Amino acid sequence: MRMERSRKIVQTSIIGILTNLVLVLFKAIVGIASGSIAIILDAINNLSDALSSVITIIGTKLAGKKPDQKHPYGHGRIEYLTGLLIAVIILIAGFTSMRESIEKIITPTAANYNVLSIVVMGVAVLAKLALGTYVRRVGKKLHSGSLEASGTDAFFDAILSIGTLVAIVLSLKLHWNLDGWIGAIISLVILKAGIEILIEMSGSIIGTRADPELADALKKRVASHEGVKGVFDLTLHSYGPTQIIGSVHIEVDDNMTAREIHRLTRNITLDVYHAFGIILTVGIYASNSITPQIQRIRESLMYLVAGNPEILELHGFYADQETNTVTFDLVVDFKADGIAVRDSICNEISKQYPEYHFSVILDSDYA
Repeated sequence: MRMERSRKIVQTSIIGILTNLVLVLFKAIVGIASGSIAIILDAINNLSDALSSVITIIGTKLAGKKPDQKHPYGHGRIEYLTGLLIAVIILIAGFTSMRESIEKIITPTAANYNVLSIVVMGVAVLAKLALGTYVRRVGKKLHSGSLEASGTDAFFDAILSIGTLVAIVLSLKLHWNLDGWIGAIISLVILKAGIEILIEMSGSIIGTRADPELADALKKRVASHEGVKGVFDLTLHSYGPTQIIGSVHIEVDDNMTAREIHRLTRNITLDVYHAFGIILTVGIYASNSITPQIQRIRESLMYLVAGNPEILELHGFYADQETNTVTFDLVVDFKADGIAVRDSICNEISKQYPEYHFSVILDSDYA
C-alpha cells in the first residue's frame, strides 16, 4: 500500500515536471521575444513548479524509508519538510517577481506582443487547469500535502496566465501598457500561495487538531462495540500522511473481568486498524454501580460543571466507597486557566461532601 502510494506520487510529479518544463520553454521564448515581464515571470513561476515537483519526488522517496532504531515511527514527516521547502521556493519566486514588476511599473517599456503570445498563453491556461485538476485529485486520494499544494499552485498559475492573456489583448487592442501591473498581481498571488502552504506544512510539523470527521467516525466505531459505555480522551498523532498512532479511553462496567476487558480492547484495536489504518491504544475507565450516595455526588458535580462555561466535559467519574475517593477528568477550554478551574470545582464539591477525597485530572480538548 505504502509502496503503491509512493509510486503514484512520483508518477504524478513527473507529469507535472514535464508539463511545466514545456510551458517554461515556450513562455520564455515568447517573453524574451516580446520583452514582456509578465510572461517571463509566468515562465519563472512554472520553473519553480517543476523544481517543487522534483523536491516532492525526493521527499516521497525519503519518507518511504522503513522505520529504524533512531526513527521507530518511520520517516513520513519528511513529506511535511518538503512541503515547507516548496513553500520557501514559491515565496522566493514571489518576492523576486514583485521586485521585477515594481521596476517595470516605475520605468515602463512597451512589450511587443503578437498572435503567438496569445496562442501560447491560451494553451498555458488550459494545460495548467488540466494539470491542477489531476494533481489535486491524486493528492487528495493519497493524502499527499505536497501534491495538493502543487495542484493548488497549478490553479493559481492558470489564473495568472489568464491575467497575462488579458494584458496582451488589451495591449494589442487598446495599447494599454499593463505589463508591470499584471506582473505585480501575479507576484501577490504567488506570495499568497506560498504563505498558505507554509502555514499548512508548519501546522502539520508542530501538530494540529485531529480532523473532526475522522475523530467522530473513530469514536462512533469504538462506541459500537458491545460493553463500551462511553468513549473519551481520543488523541491522534500523525507521523506522516499514512502513519497515525493514537489512544482512547473507554468506559466499562467495574465488574468486568480482566479476560473480558482484554477481549474487548483487543477487538477494538484490530477493528480500528482494519477500518482506518490507525494503531490505537485503548485504556479503560470503570463505571460505578450507582448507589443513592454516588448518584448525589455525580449530580452535584454535573451541576457545578454546567454552571462553568470553561469546562467542556466531565468524564471518567468513579467513586471508591472503600477509600471514600472520587476520581474524574475535566476537559477545560484551552483559553481557560485549567488549574484554577480544577481547584474551584474541587473546593466546591469538597465543601458539599467533606468525607470524600476528590482527585481530578485535567484533560485537553484534543479531538
